[in-house]
Amino acid sequence: MTGAVFYDGASARRRSVAVRVTSSSVDIEEAGTWIASWPCGRVRRRDAPEGILRLMLDGEPTLARLDILDPGLQTAIRTQCRELDGRNVGERTTRIVLWSMAAALSVVLCVIYLVPVAATRLTPLVPLSWEQHLGRAVDNQVKLLAGDKVCAGLPGAIALATLSDRLRRAAMPAAGTSDTVVDIQVLDAAVPNAIALPGGRIYLFRALLDRAESVDEIAGVLAHEMGHVRHRDGLRKLIQAGGTSYLAGLLLGDVTGGGALVLASRMLLDSAHSRDAETAADAFAGQTMTSLGRPAGAMAQLLARIERNESKIPAFLSTHPVTEQRLKALEQFVPTVQGAPLLTDEEWRALKEVCKTS
Repeated sequence: MTGAVFYDGASARRRSVAVRVTSSSVDIEEAGTWIASWPCGRVRRRDAPEGILRLMLDGEPTLARLDILDPGLQTAIRTQCRELDGRNVGERTTRIVLWSMAAALSVVLCVIYLVPVAATRLTPLVPLSWEQHLGRAVDNQVKLLAGDKVCAGLPGAIALATLSDRLRRAAMPAAGTSDTVVDIQVLDAAVPNAIALPGGRIYLFRALLDRAESVDEIAGVLAHEMGHVRHRDGLRKLIQAGGTSYLAGLLLGDVTGGGALVLASRMLLDSAHSRDAETAADAFAGQTMTSLGRPAGAMAQLLARIERNESKIPAFLSTHPVTEQRLKALEQFVPTVQGAPLLTDEEWRALKEVCKTS
């Protein structure tokens, strides 16, 4: 069959040739003289102008090429040479699918196992000044998600400062965290929640304050969040979220990690700490309340009441519900000597109305 042009790769000579296609080879002749016989399994397609099927021999050191012009001959070559683009298309597709699944599985395993371990190891190495800087960035994201109104109406703000100071003096010196500045604020948000950001800021949401029936209930919640600050759980979650965001970007084509702060903020709003972190924070709260002569079980009563009365489980409880085990653990922290109330009745009423007077 004719309708082909051959270039030997050593010169620019254009040679009109006849091509015969069999099930095993592509035979090239010029004026009845044999030039080459290319095995079908090694014939590969190369880029060419429209209407031309350009072929080269895989593994050949020279740049010899064969341009097929005849449509019928092109069809015959496509039929017999099944690896023009490399491996068989079906085989290549299968390999791509398998490798993609393996890559996705490896990313999932890294997110589940490797990233949390790496975050735990890296957290103690981060300077406090860096953590505070990251905390300010997360703070902006939290306010975008939950609202940016900080309740600071007097005299409620003064009552909150009094309660914060008493909790801080009872918790932080004993924990050896004098360098950590804990800043507790009330955020006017309609979700019963409380969160601790990297760097020491704690937000008590107005809806949780509304549902509290005693100072001890709120004090226990704040002491719990101070435990997260003490253990740097917010920073650990931020590092973990950044790693998760990066690994997801490897699959989705965005490795900038730009969504890490948003992801971390959402995790913090959902109280998505691990069970070990929650247990440690509960223990910290229990020890803090006991040192003040106040019962830690009050916090458990608040959380159980919210869980029982809310039609939809609040974010504060969604990932770590108030289990019977958690209730019993908190109720075991009973002071041997009862301390004075953390706020007077007047101060407590002022704190409850801090968002109404701001």
